[in-house]
Amino acid sequence: MIYSYHEEKRQRRRVMMLTALSLVMLGSLAVTLFGMQVRQRDHYEGSLSRQSIRRVRMPAQRGRIFDRNGRLIAHNRPSYELVLYLEELRRPGPWANTVREVMSVLDDLTVLMGEPALPDEDRVRAHIHQRLPLPLVAWRDLNPRQMARFAERRRDFAGVDIQPAPIRDYPLSPAACHVLGYVGRADPAQDDKETGRAFYLPEFEGKAGIEAQYDELLRGKAGGRLIRVDAAGYRWEDMSERPAVAGSDIQLTLDMLIQQLVEHELADVQGAAVVLDPRNGDVLAMASSPNYDHNRFVPVILTSDWEALRRDERSPMLNRAIAGRYPPASTVKPLVAIGALINGIMDAGTRIECTGSYNIGPGASIRCWRRQGHGMLVLQDALKHSCNPFFIDIAIRGGYGMLLHQAAAVGLGRRTGIDLPFESPGLLPDDTWKRRTQGDGWRTGDTANVAIGQGALLVTPLQMALMASALANGGRIWQPRLAMGIWDADTSSMNRLPPRLIHDIEWPPDMLRTIRYGLRDVVQARDGTAYRARVPGFSMAGKTGTAEVGPKHLDRKHGWMIAYAPFERPRYAVAMVVEDAESGGITVAPRIKRLMEHLLVGEGL
Repeated sequence: MIYSYHEEKRQRRRVMMLTALSLVMLGSLAVTLFGMQVRQRDHYEGSLSRQSIRRVRMPAQRGRIFDRNGRLIAHNRPSYELVLYLEELRRPGPWANTVREVMSVLDDLTVLMGEPALPDEDRVRAHIHQRLPLPLVAWRDLNPRQMARFAERRRDFAGVDIQPAPIRDYPLSPAACHVLGYVGRADPAQDDKETGRAFYLPEFEGKAGIEAQYDELLRGKAGGRLIRVDAAGYRWEDMSERPAVAGSDIQLTLDMLIQQLVEHELADVQGAAVVLDPRNGDVLAMASSPNYDHNRFVPVILTSDWEALRRDERSPMLNRAIAGRYPPASTVKPLVAIGALINGIMDAGTRIECTGSYNIGPGASIRCWRRQGHGMLVLQDALKHSCNPFFIDIAIRGGYGMLLHQAAAVGLGRRTGIDLPFESPGLLPDDTWKRRTQGDGWRTGDTANVAIGQGALLVTPLQMALMASALANGGRIWQPRLAMGIWDADTSSMNRLPPRLIHDIEWPPDMLRTIRYGLRDVVQARDGTAYRARVPGFSMAGKTGTAEVGPKHLDRKHGWMIAYAPFERPRYAVAMVVEDAESGGITVAPRIKRLMEHLLVGEGL
């Protein structure tokens, strides 16, 4: 009994100690809970909100692009995607269970759709860990047959639906592909300047051409949506939304009728052409051949298609009109002529003899294309016949500085500033350039070569169209431009962009008149080098050129022609180059003729 009494007393003591310890722990817990739920309520509620609320970036509708006549040339066509909502497909247990369920659904849908799904198992797993609240896109740009088949079986696929998605479309593709460019998926890390975005819905950004040049305007301003997710990361509810602001529409100076005419003339060759309005610098057409279908880039170009374009030796992605560098050949001779007139080297009546070649030094000479020579010539006839010795003679007598000054005045050797990326400045060589690159000073032979558009001189078709425009309008150098209007949503109207005059070359009118009449004879006279470009009933001026390129034994030539029309009141200034041509007069002039027939006869000018 004594033993039992003491044992019972010890047991009571233990119970009391445990009770006291429990009370202390409960009290501590109560104090802690009071601190968390009352004193630190705001802090923890904010933390909970940050963990359960996510922001989703919502892309804006991309702006449209029109030509000068209001013809739609880039827009967003409706497209439909088949998507999976993973919150409705999740399975208990580890994530692998949900992944298996999603892949099983995709396998069944593949049979229904008739083509494999976009995401594989790795992409499904990545979506779960990175973008779980957002729908998983399984098929893009569904065709009517696929949509109909899914509609018939919709009840068999819980958590699967069709959602609309705009896709960039170029209805006239491949027309103007190098000007318009193309779009691709934007990089969220570089594109989203706002902070705190947990999720990003893919949008398009311009990758080339006008799409890249005016991407910020076309893309608009993204909106946002707040969503609440549960502890597992699944979307629970949509809380609020800030609508996106649609991108601005842009109207271009292009006339798609002229654009398609130009592209038709280049369809069977490699080359480029530019048509300007010499009155204001508007680019009416800009074509580069070969071209490509820019719709193939939307929404994502296939790797096989990209590799085919990249490996194509004809370089279809190159915009030759602004980035192709060519020796201009005889199209540069009007600059030599006007420089000689201004510097008093000659006048309109000065006669110079062509014997068939010009000696530029001991054992070195440059031939005329007419081996027996042209005999005695005045300037107007020299332009008409494109006589090499004539222009070499006046260039050497005037000095290279004379030609350099005129070439720089019309913009050779520098970018025109057109509103397109990746424009080349070409190359206007001089003594400094030659010493730096070749370790040798400028020589008489260099002047002779540049005077006939050979040697190191390189130009772009756009630069030569600008030069033709200056000859047509009396020496005014307009800024070549493609954008002529930007849509203003606030006023619901198109804001017109004014043309910009860069400078006015001081060409004496009487001297320029001599050049212009010589260029008219090039086309209109029966023995002119561009007679094949003549359009009956209309007067046009122009200049052909045939540039020798590469090793002489290959006998490769590029054919050129610049032109403007109508002669009295020019509305069109054109430059066209064709690679691997027979000559400018034979290969290019007939193409210019067909183009001008459509422009002049079609408009009844």
